[in-house]
Amino acid sequence: MGIVVGIVAITLAIWLMLAFNRLIRLRNQYRTAWADIDVQLQRRHDLVPQLVEAVRGYAKHERATLEAVTELRTQAKAAQGMQRQGEVETQLEQALTRLIALQEAYPELKASGNFQQLSSGLVTVEDHLQYARRFYNGAVRDYNDTIQRFPDLLIARVFGFRGSEFFQADAGSQAAPKVELGP
Repeated sequence: MGIVVGIVAITLAIWLMLAFNRLIRLRNQYRTAWADIDVQLQRRHDLVPQLVEAVRGYAKHERATLEAVTELRTQAKAAQGMQRQGEVETQLEQALTRLIALQEAYPELKASGNFQQLSSGLVTVEDHLQYARRFYNGAVRDYNDTIQRFPDLLIARVFGFRGSEFFQADAGSQAAPKVELGP
């Protein structure tokens, strides 16, 4: 009888250790995924001032667009928390779309090699951001599923594992931004 209890105790301890380690791995995976998003956001933030300066020389009367992009970049860098950062970054993305669209109204801007290089770099960053956001949401899904499944939820509750938030776009971001060009 003592051997059976010992085997059950050892099996339970091994299961507990494996389940705990799986939760740690999944939590670290979604945290790493968020850090990857942060890296791409920093790349975007680094490009914004250069892009604004490139446009400023050609489109002097588009000051409102330039100021909006600059202000949103400042807000995005200062945003705390995943939800707030996601909201501000979505607004910045829409403002950058309007900024890039200015090239249609200013042929000399469209012909600028510097502007083309910067806007191409921004498109690349946006592509990487989309991938990083999808990866993050997948990591959060896996983590949240695991801490909600029985019997893993018992370990998650005992050791204080809490669910994480998905990256979600703002409610209005599904619609294409309106681009108004002209004086």
